[in-house]
Amino acid sequence: MKKGLVEIYTGNGKGKTTAALGLALRASGAGLKVYIVQFIKGKPYSEIKSLKKIKNIKIEQCGRGCFIKKPCNKDFECAQNGLISAEKNIMSKKYDLVILDEINVALKLGLVKTVDIINIIKNRPRSVELVLTGRYCPRSLFKYADLLTEMKEIKHPYQKGIKARLGVEI
Repeated sequence: MKKGLVEIYTGNGKGKTTAALGLALRASGAGLKVYIVQFIKGKPYSEIKSLKKIKNIKIEQCGRGCFIKKPCNKDFECAQNGLISAEKNIMSKKYDLVILDEINVALKLGLVKTVDIINIIKNRPRSVELVLTGRYCPRSLFKYADLLTEMKEIKHPYQKGIKARLGVEI
């Protein structure tokens, strides 16, 4: 790509990661190279199995795989390792599309600093399309987005007590 943009998918509704992964699939089909780093996440979600089969998509998880109420040292370590890997892969110019999945949640929990994300945005090679996902995107990042989508929950199966379903939510 000649000019990569910055996309943010945020809000309390379902579909932020799904939208980003749809973009990854589209980019891959067009022959672009994709790097995805999932912050917070560490479980073997169904999409991981599929994405690992696609040769021009690389995906890494940097989380303990559990819900974080109060971050511990291991959560900080995982997030920092993810940030280092993300920055290295962005700057390598090896990837056309880079997705920082759940980075906004990592920011909210204080696992990474907003200033570090702003530096990545500003210093990335201009050819790299960068996608940030997750609830709680800080407003200070809004001005850096070329595309900003807020997913708004209107109704969700969880409200009826329906648990996450294999192949749909997990």
